[in-house]
Amino acid sequence: MKFRASICCVAWLASVATAAEASGIVRFNGSPAELVVSEISERTVRIELSPLDEQGKPRPATSSSVLVPFPVKEKLRARELARARDIRVGQLRVSVKAQPLTISVRRDGKLVQGLVFDEAASTNAGVAFRTEATVLGLGEGAQQFDRRGALYPMEPSWGGWNRPVLGSVVPSPFVIGTEGWAMFAHRPEGQFDLREGRGRFIPRYPTNAAPSGLDLFVIALDEPADALTEYARLTGRPVMPPKWALGYFQSHRTLAGPDEPLQIARTFREKNLPCDAVIYLGTGYCTNGWNTGHGSLDFNPNAFVADNIKALHDLNFKVVLHVNRAPRNLFGSFNDPLTPSLSPSDGERVTDRPGEGRGSPRHIRDYWARHRDIFALGVDGWWPDDGDELPLEARLTRHRCYYEGPLQDRPNTRPWSLHRTGYAGSQRYGGWIWSGDVDGKWETLAAHVSIGLNHGLSLTPFWGSDTGGFYPTRELTGELYARWFQFSAFCPSFRSHGRTWKLRLPWGWNTGEFGPKEHPERQHPDPAELHNAAIEPICKKYLELRYQLLPYNYTLAREAADTGLPMMRALWLHYPNDTEAVKLGGEYLWGRDVLVAPVLEKGAKTRRVYLPEGAWYDWWSGKKIEGLQWIERPVDLETLPLYVRAGAIIPLDPVRQFTGQPVAGPTMLWIHPGANGVFTLYDDDGQSLGYRDGSDGQTSWISIRWDDAKRTLTVAPDKRMKKWPGGTRLFDIELTGEKGTAKQIEFKGKIVQLKL
Repeated sequence: MKFRASICCVAWLASVATAAEASGIVRFNGSPAELVVSEISERTVRIELSPLDEQGKPRPATSSSVLVPFPVKEKLRARELARARDIRVGQLRVSVKAQPLTISVRRDGKLVQGLVFDEAASTNAGVAFRTEATVLGLGEGAQQFDRRGALYPMEPSWGGWNRPVLGSVVPSPFVIGTEGWAMFAHRPEGQFDLREGRGRFIPRYPTNAAPSGLDLFVIALDEPADALTEYARLTGRPVMPPKWALGYFQSHRTLAGPDEPLQIARTFREKNLPCDAVIYLGTGYCTNGWNTGHGSLDFNPNAFVADNIKALHDLNFKVVLHVNRAPRNLFGSFNDPLTPSLSPSDGERVTDRPGEGRGSPRHIRDYWARHRDIFALGVDGWWPDDGDELPLEARLTRHRCYYEGPLQDRPNTRPWSLHRTGYAGSQRYGGWIWSGDVDGKWETLAAHVSIGLNHGLSLTPFWGSDTGGFYPTRELTGELYARWFQFSAFCPSFRSHGRTWKLRLPWGWNTGEFGPKEHPERQHPDPAELHNAAIEPICKKYLELRYQLLPYNYTLAREAADTGLPMMRALWLHYPNDTEAVKLGGEYLWGRDVLVAPVLEKGAKTRRVYLPEGAWYDWWSGKKIEGLQWIERPVDLETLPLYVRAGAIIPLDPVRQFTGQPVAGPTMLWIHPGANGVFTLYDDDGQSLGYRDGSDGQTSWISIRWDDAKRTLTVAPDKRMKKWPGGTRLFDIELTGEKGTAKQIEFKGKIVQLKL
């Protein structure tokens, strides 16, 4: 599927570029510069522009750990261009001319992108580029869904851009044009100005410092997925999460005492409400958290004791602890040579070095050492909060710390951490990111669909929000919580958290209490809402659905690790030539096959849904509907509109209470006829690093194909499976909308066919 060519791009480029002057000196921002054009891949060109110093030497670029190593083929190095140059870079043709420096990237004779570099010195000297169709990416937060029409400072911020609705700003300088291009601004950091019908990248330099080098990548997209492939090529592939990270997480705030965590955990099990992890806030952001205060890694015995960890493990819960106040100048990696200055003393496991404050440089080996004693007690994951104040390199280093650090102590166990900040490259350290401290309001829920989509296209594949919103408001009702819970069930991170935290429990809306009050009374939900018996059954329904979808979701997580494709996908990723689908940020695809249309309005009786091309099946009724049209779906409070693409094969497991719980029943393969389909089912041990090289003996790749004309299902070993783990896997086969078609097959690692 190819992108349609733009009909305006050539005219736009001509309007901003002038004829080269006779001298042909390459200039940027008032200074002569050296230009280097390189090939990174068949579809990606690198453009480096280095101002020259007084001796005529290129100024050194700022240091950066954002990129990973990749092959580079230099194609052009020049300080003067007496004439225009035309060079081949992979499948691309790159034209370069000077004064103003203008670089055109073409594929098959069609303009992909044109860059015009400001020649004159200016505080906002930058690089102009075209933005004629919907623009996506740029990380998390700020104006949604189409990024055009706004100026993006690209600075991390807890509340810099309508925090109550749009959450934290977590910038990533990766921008995508839906007509077939992407651009990554590696360095320096800078602003994106997408106003006035065009784009500009404006580098940001330190005050009173000479401008350093500019490093940009331009990518031509044959398919939308190419954007994620090249993003991963540049900044690293995501790592595979532990399987338990795909379960439900229950967050806690102020605790009544060390017995309360166990009481809540037991209630989940007694009520048969699936849950995998419990997460505990520290003291400081609440009055009685798990630790003794901001930055502390000591237990607060009034709230949580060490023995709780084993007790929670005995109930099959993972334990995640909140931590903050990271050193501002955190640096390094665990591969750095160990020297006396980097060797942590026993005292550094508890306190900073004498005389050092948060502003002092701190190697991550030293910082991680402070965590090791409590980690040895069995802590499963970390919640590194805050971080907006950290410089870019320290933000990335903190992600690295909570990935490489745990691997020092548990070298074959996948780490997991949840962050409020990050940057391009965070995905290779396994840190998940959530949207920050948003308000519990309907407009916040509505905005979060597109926030998650842009995040997945330009930061990490794994994102979520505080279900119900962090700050309670009068708008926070059982209805809003139920709708947000439904949405969160189809987000990578499924977690409830917020003030008046007892309302964040699945049964919390029918207890008559808020939990500890941390807000003025006028901002609390209406007390009349506290006896709503309808909410818990709805939460249970979507908890169970999430756990039934575990084989589908875990396969999506593996796909994300291999390709960078997010679990939560903008319709553009699979329908780039559907002009209606491309601009939609209020519904999305969960993987390739399931369309999710969250209900985003109070008191809604219907949900307007757009179905792209092909036939679709209503998840709940089985009704078949032709695509390329808008429909009105009636809804009640317990209904989240879901549609499955014809040809899709959806694997569903029996309900578990936690992801590691064995189930005796077979996996159902739910076939949606009307088109051919394929699904490759992935599984492994859920926790080790064996997925990297196939050394995990429990790894299985099963190819499942549906031939619609022959009504034949073929289940076979995929070529990526080195060896069948052994035993028999049972599959129940069912065709949607056709009663009496259910059959069962036994798969033992060899091809099986079934005609229906």
